[in-house]
Amino acid sequence: MNILIFGPNGSGKGTQGSLVKKKFDVAHIESGAIFREHISGGTDLGKQAKAYIDRGDLVPDEITIPMVLETLENKGQNGWLLDGFPRNIEQAKKLWEALQAKGMDLDYVIEILLPRQVAKNRIMGRRLCVNDNNHPNNVYIDAIKPDGDKCRVCGGELKSRADDQDEAAIDKRHDIYYDDQTGTLAAAYYFKDLANQGKTKYIELDGEGDIDSIKETLLAQLSE
Repeated sequence: MNILIFGPNGSGKGTQGSLVKKKFDVAHIESGAIFREHISGGTDLGKQAKAYIDRGDLVPDEITIPMVLETLENKGQNGWLLDGFPRNIEQAKKLWEALQAKGMDLDYVIEILLPRQVAKNRIMGRRLCVNDNNHPNNVYIDAIKPDGDKCRVCGGELKSRADDQDEAAIDKRHDIYYDDQTGTLAAAYYFKDLANQGKTKYIELDGEGDIDSIKETLLAQLSE
């Protein structure tokens, strides 16, 4: 089973991706990790990408797409879930063409729907427990709202990450994601059109639901 997943920062995309990985034993491949592994591994593609990054330039799709495909082939022999790529409609088109050329199926595309302001609130509302970062606490989500300034799970002290409070940075990331003309949502809608043509299947999830209900809906649709 090969899957693409889309969702803005704050939508719980990573959580749902991990659940899919465990349930179906597929490789959860994040775009950032692809770059890091190729560069640290000294691959030819990694060296080419590093040259652009060192100059402060964007790595062109002609390098990025082959890196992604190579990783999918090497790590996704039992299936994969690709997270964080494509980021714009041009990358979506090139990825689809490359998958077709390689004879690789794209079985499902998942989009987690979440209003922009809700996504922003969730990011800014995240709190980290000093005892265990995996204890869920968020001041904007009733189900996991902390007990004042204490962890709802263990009562430990809570802190917030500096980047979670950087509104300008959050807005910049969301500007790219919510752009439905050329950005990430445009990429998602490109695959939605392909699904309407019967070339893949498209699953939309209500990101405002609780984690368990989203999980149940997703797993039921993936099992159809």
